[in-house]
Amino acid sequence: MKDKLGREINYLRISVTKRCNLNCSYCGSKRITKEKELTPEEIKILVSAFAEKGIKKVRLTGGEPLLREDITEIAREIKSIKGIKALYITTNGILLKEKALALKEAGVDGVNISIDTLDPEKYHELTGVNKLSAVMEGFYEALKVGFSSVKINSVLVRGKNDTEAERLIALAKKNKADVRFIELMPFSEQGENRELVITEKELLERFSYLVPLKENEQGAAKYYTADGFSGRVGFISPRSRKFCKDCNRIRVLSDGKLKPCLGNDKTYDIRPFISDKNKLSQIIDEVILNKPVSHHFEDGDFFRGLNLIGG
Repeated sequence: MKDKLGREINYLRISVTKRCNLNCSYCGSKRITKEKELTPEEIKILVSAFAEKGIKKVRLTGGEPLLREDITEIAREIKSIKGIKALYITTNGILLKEKALALKEAGVDGVNISIDTLDPEKYHELTGVNKLSAVMEGFYEALKVGFSSVKINSVLVRGKNDTEAERLIALAKKNKADVRFIELMPFSEQGENRELVITEKELLERFSYLVPLKENEQGAAKYYTADGFSGRVGFISPRSRKFCKDCNRIRVLSDGKLKPCLGNDKTYDIRPFISDKNKLSQIIDEVILNKPVSHHFEDGDFFRGLNLIGG
């Protein structure tokens, strides 16, 4: 289905929990205790409704989605839905080693792992836990079990972990994985400080040996490579390189609210209509059609915590 700007909306990001086992400084929210979340059945109904509208790709997010004990059941149910061609999951990686194989067998095609530093002390400072070794074990397990896509997402913050870029890029050289740098966004007081943002332009000047790929896949990331690299280096730059005109995604939050834009506070509660197929279909049509033109990060707007939105 297309919105009023003619953008084809075919990518659904669905948060399965607000809970997280980290407390990252740029996220904007403290750890949240378990509260009522969408059930696997409710998630399947919602994804099925979106699939009928042309959604082909689904990503499970959080919070930390692997905290859900039924995450493999959720994945299996989604992948069985007619029209869903690809299923991915974004995780902090702490629980990935023990769950990677089960996720792949359940139909998950690829994983994105959040890793902002390869220094254990910095990792502890940034996340509040001393779990970098578990994250790296999860990363290598993901490569081992053979996901079609393994990506590292990294948010660099000036004065905190910006010196880590070279070490992270080395992971893309040595492994068949993509390392992607995501610009700091305004989901916390830290994100509101523009001086802390490390831009794509700045990193490309530092690592001038990176060359753009001739054909970049559709999406927010722009990819680069270099001689001898097994993987790629990507940049997701919503503040310095706005890509809203090509946005193809929509979000469902863990409490059943539909959010058409990451950088817009407008949400629509669709959970009450899960049992009403016609009404649910009507609301989805209206929300997609009227998807906001763009985010407003450049205006300094502040948005609620990232773990509440699903990234």
